[in-house]
Amino acid sequence: MKNYELREMDIAELKLQLQELNRTMFNLRYQKITNRLENNLRIRDVRREIARVNTIITEKTKSVERKA
Repeated sequence: MKNYELREMDIAELKLQLQELNRTMFNLRYQKITNRLENNLRIRDVRREIARVNTIITEKTKSVERKA
């Protein structure tokens, strides 16, 4: 998902996206352990996507705190 798409989401939607990405990461790690993972680079991509979502959540919460 692109950054601008993530920035259009509200915090609740971002947290749901984060939960989904964490489930995906768990499944990828499990597949890697059992030698069923076909694309090792997918783990890196999901890890970066998790970091991206966490960053945007932090930005949005800080902007809300500044306005209050």
